[in-house]
Amino acid sequence: HTHTHHTPCVTLTEKEKETHATNTTHTSKRTTTTTTKATTTNATTNAKSEDVNDDFRFCAHHTPGTLGTTTCSPSHKNGRKGEGGHFFRRNAMTITRNNNTNNRRRMTPCVSSSSSSSINTATTTDANASSKDTNGGYKRRDRLAQIKGTDNGKSKVGETLELKGWVRSVRSQKDRAFIDVNDGSDMSGMQMVVLQERANESAWSLVTATPSEVSTGASIRVKGKVVESPGGKQSVEVVVDELEIIGKADPSTYPLQKKRHTLEYLRGIAHLRPRTNTIAAASRVRNQLAFATHQFFQQNGFLYVNTPIITASDCEGAGEQFQVTCLLNGLEGGEEGGINNAPSEEQIEKVEEQVKCQGEIVRKIKAEKSEGNATKEDVDREIKKLLRLKEELELASNPKTTTAKELPKLKSGAIDYEQDFFAKRSYLTVSGQLNGEIMASAVNDIYTFGPTFRAENSNTSRHLAEFWMVEPELAFADLNDDMDCAEAYLKHCIAHVLKHCDEDLAFFEKNISKDNLRERLQNVVDQDFARITYTEAVEHVLSAKKKFEFPIEWGSDLQSEHERYISEEVYKDRPVIVRDYPKDIKAFYMRANDDGKTVAAMDVLVPKVGELMGGSQREERLDVLERKIEEVGLEKESYWWYLELRKYGSVPHSGFGLGFERLVQYVTGVENIRDVIAFPRYPGSADF
Repeated sequence: HTHTHHTPCVTLTEKEKETHATNTTHTSKRTTTTTTKATTTNATTNAKSEDVNDDFRFCAHHTPGTLGTTTCSPSHKNGRKGEGGHFFRRNAMTITRNNNTNNRRRMTPCVSSSSSSSINTATTTDANASSKDTNGGYKRRDRLAQIKGTDNGKSKVGETLELKGWVRSVRSQKDRAFIDVNDGSDMSGMQMVVLQERANESAWSLVTATPSEVSTGASIRVKGKVVESPGGKQSVEVVVDELEIIGKADPSTYPLQKKRHTLEYLRGIAHLRPRTNTIAAASRVRNQLAFATHQFFQQNGFLYVNTPIITASDCEGAGEQFQVTCLLNGLEGGEEGGINNAPSEEQIEKVEEQVKCQGEIVRKIKAEKSEGNATKEDVDREIKKLLRLKEELELASNPKTTTAKELPKLKSGAIDYEQDFFAKRSYLTVSGQLNGEIMASAVNDIYTFGPTFRAENSNTSRHLAEFWMVEPELAFADLNDDMDCAEAYLKHCIAHVLKHCDEDLAFFEKNISKDNLRERLQNVVDQDFARITYTEAVEHVLSAKKKFEFPIEWGSDLQSEHERYISEEVYKDRPVIVRDYPKDIKAFYMRANDDGKTVAAMDVLVPKVGELMGGSQREERLDVLERKIEEVGLEKESYWWYLELRKYGSVPHSGFGLGFERLVQYVTGVENIRDVIAFPRYPGSADF
């Protein structure tokens, strides 16, 4: 029962192995006679058990816990440093035919950085095998990151390669030129060396021309031999044989010259800023975090679902939503309050040409009908097209100015939204949680990962109008299960990035965060998260010797400065989960605790940021949920389907939300959230 993918699980002692083997034997003590049929049955059953559980390792320390989850002894849960999380979810309906009670529930893999190597290797191998079988030989060319591999390209020395990318810089000398090329796949790119004595004449003329077309920002194709670099900045370089300009970039107007640009300046040229080190590195880290997100939830049996972007519900109850409506269409008036629909002369000429061409088609089809090569239906069809085009030409030639319409109103004067596209007020979603609860109430654990929107007129470095959310929903789960999942997920993501984005993280550590970024991230992976109540958190802040900008008392929300103080100073740079918040500062759907004052909510606090994730156990009791919806002033009719989930087969369930851009910020140290998403949306900005 060992498997190289899952090192965090314990190894059984010889005695445990013997006991486990005895328990898993399908020969009952009540059977007194052994027959060939019984032996065959046992062999078949055991084979089925092995087939189902082949990818999982039995863990002797785990016993069934409450609500179908599993519990783990503290010593085992701590595991080894660098594990990146230790998270088990119960097996759903995939059960082996093994009669042993302890092995009836299949354990999901331990998610860890120590096991990720073999997992990733297996995934890559499977992917390559799959591509051979299903891709018909399709393969994209190797990028610079793939060429460099783990040895910085030394294994490629002596090979002739063809590379394509963008010029970062050019330096020319008497008999040679150096071109720094980057294709976006890694931070450092690769140096191309053009030697006058080796390169073909056209290549040399390109780099020596005045002005040279090989300029910063130009895209080029290079073919040459990989050699060891005599310089200290790189291990290998390419001696160029062929050089081709694919796309020119005028050096006199190209906005990204080789100098340091402010991030604020780069936001104004979002179409070019991905070519900069900071934005490209943030994009690669974001990519790996997204991959790790799907990897974690898929490995733990969660179903990925797509929740709607347009909704009639306000999940957060804050009212800061973008409204979606079609009632405004046609309200913009032209001159004198009307709408001028006159087409241009070019448009009229285009329609005239279409009428002429269709007329020729009609004449030909009539001739073919007279010769017996076409039917009456064929002729009628083409004539109908001609008549429609003539009608379109008539309207284009004699346009009418129509009066702008008015908003439909009720007798009370309010807007009649029943006349709108969705026949009710509709908004861009602020969360996929409510829809996620629907799915979790039918197919067990799920997660969503998609865009959400908030019309909050905020210009801070922590807010966007359009942002991505990761939102898992766990069925048959309480708040403890929710906290376990959140901790394991965050550890998995950070361990994955530490392994796969070291060069980018080194750049952020040196140029952006300017601190021990990677060490700080490793501490998150290595340490168990502290867990305290909201009341304890408030007591920590009130007893602090330092002064805070915002005062706090029981019942008020923790501010970022309070959250950072708790994780950085009280718990010495350790992640902290705060639970059981006052009900008045949390959403209506959170489960009320027995004390009548708090709800089963939790926030994950991390050093340097404060709150990174927030979640709760959902209220599964119908009467309590109905009362809470009324208390916060929401329309109960809008949540009729949400309430019915509590009427028909309600189950305890929990979930959390993680703002994905906040996670990228935390991992990279980038201060402004607008710089960790390619095309940020915020008040006054939707240009790209």
